[in-house]
Amino acid sequence: MNSKPVQRITINDVAQAAGVSVTTVSHALNGRGQVDHRPRERVEQVARQLGYRPNRHAQRLRTGEAHMIALISSMPFSVAGGPSRLGFLMEIAAVAAGAALTRGMALVLVPPAESGATRLDALDVDAALVVEPSAKDPSVEQFLRRGLPVVTIGRQAGARSPVPYVDLRSADTTSLMLEHLLAQGARRIALLIGGERRNSYLEAEEVYRALAAKRRMPCRIAQADEAAGEHGGWRATMDLLAQDPKIDALCVPVDAFAVGAVRALADSGRRVPQDVAVITRYDGLRARTCEPPLSAVNLHLEQTAQQAVELLLDHLRGQTLDRVRSGPAPTLVARASTARRGRQSA
Repeated sequence: MNSKPVQRITINDVAQAAGVSVTTVSHALNGRGQVDHRPRERVEQVARQLGYRPNRHAQRLRTGEAHMIALISSMPFSVAGGPSRLGFLMEIAAVAAGAALTRGMALVLVPPAESGATRLDALDVDAALVVEPSAKDPSVEQFLRRGLPVVTIGRQAGARSPVPYVDLRSADTTSLMLEHLLAQGARRIALLIGGERRNSYLEAEEVYRALAAKRRMPCRIAQADEAAGEHGGWRATMDLLAQDPKIDALCVPVDAFAVGAVRALADSGRRVPQDVAVITRYDGLRARTCEPPLSAVNLHLEQTAQQAVELLLDHLRGQTLDRVRSGPAPTLVARASTARRGRQSA
């Protein structure tokens, strides 16, 4: 990522440069208290020279005024929300909104921009939560250019110094899914991920490649178009089956792609789970209502969203040393789409 957080000049910097106390600086710049005109002029001059601007967000926090958090995902709504409007993003939003409200803050949900051209400059927000950002996520870059505190849910891929984040533990989640498929007798597992550079995809691919090498299993990886949603999963699955008709299991982290994969398997005359088992990452409405219901992973998003709001609140207060929090350990939810115990593939 090219953009870096703005190094904000603080009231402490002004006080040190002017040779006065922080209280004197605060009173001089805000017109409070008794400050002689010479110290006041000195403080004002130093503040101008350093380019100091009052931190409106910290001021709101101290005075108890309401402030606003933006929640946004760069994933297309066909993936992040879906036709039901009850997907991954919406579950996080529901919890985060409640967590923010109990802390005297409001949350505004910013719809994913299909064109990538969302105008964030017009939003009067004090901080932002970004869900699973891409490597050069435009939303993150815009918020950072404005000098706003940003916390991501899921690490931002490719960043040397990523913004503060709650770790979704994508490697652990992928290992859990793959181990379950192996326990069900799968021997030719394929991986279907999205085409964007997101940390969850990169970690999933790394874990999958290591497993394939260890077990001398054919390495079959396909990338689906996020914007195409379920149809993207259908198309990528068809490509995988054409490449290797003997595939007996699909590990599909994105639930929209997994539903498309099930449809592709049916269209190709294959049964789930008898011929091909399917597992996905997010245990949401899509997984539960698919036919057959999809084995999935409980990511414990309620705890994750709570952690993200708490971390963001710390950074709003200027408590910036804590930059990473580990999300809860994922747990498996086994359903009919992988129920094939004892089956061994050629």
